[in-house]
Amino acid sequence: MTGAVFPPELIALMRSVLEEATAMLPKAKRTSTVQADIACAILTSAAKGERDPTALKTAGLSAVVDGTRYSHYISEDRRAV
Repeated sequence: MTGAVFPPELIALMRSVLEEATAMLPKAKRTSTVQADIACAILTSAAKGERDPTALKTAGLSAVVDGTRYSHYISEDRRAV
């Protein structure tokens, strides 16, 4: 994504998608770190040419769902008991 340049209307769309995606999360999950992860995924998707708001939102929310630091799953090798 290095050097990506986005027109103002796409920036406005991405900002709107970020706000919508963030609003879908429980308040406790609306941290700056989570928002940054969502924004990064939206930017990456847009840099690849995606312009559909639903697809951009899905990409952003997938960053939260797929992110291991947000997962409640603890692998066998990390369990204490």
